[in-house]
Amino acid sequence: MKLDPRLIELRELLLSAPESTSTRVLFVSLSLLLAATVLLLVKRRTLREEYTPIWLAVAAAITLLSLSRPLLYFVTRSIGAWTPSSALFFFGELFLVAICLNYAVRLSRLALEVKNLAQELAVLRAELERRGAD
Repeated sequence: MKLDPRLIELRELLLSAPESTSTRVLFVSLSLLLAATVLLLVKRRTLREEYTPIWLAVAAAITLLSLSRPLLYFVTRSIGAWTPSSALFFFGELFLVAICLNYAVRLSRLALEVKNLAQELAVLRAELERRGAD
C-alpha cells in the first residue's frame, strides 16, 4: 500500500515538531515517582519482590525514552507510528495486555488450587464422619 506523499510529509512534520520541555520533565518525574513507589511498596511488603524488576524496568524505560529524544524517535519510526505519543501509548497498551494475561494465568492456577483443596477437604470430612460413626 502506497501512502499519499502529503501524508508522508505530514508524518515527517509531526516527527520534527519541537519537543516540549515540560512534557519531558513531567515524564521523568513520573518515572522517578513510579520507581520510588515500587521500592516503597516492596519495603512495606505490599508488592512482592518478584514484580519489582518488571516495574523498575518500566520506570527505567520511561526515563530513558523521556531523556533520549533520538531514541524515542527511532522507536516511533521503527514501529511505524506517526507521533512519539502514539508510540508510547502503543507500548503502554502492550504492557497492560501482558499484565492482564499474567493475572489471568495466576487466577486460573489459583482457581484450580482452590477446587483441589475443596475436594481434599470434602474427602477428609467424609473420612472423619465415617470414623466418628464407627
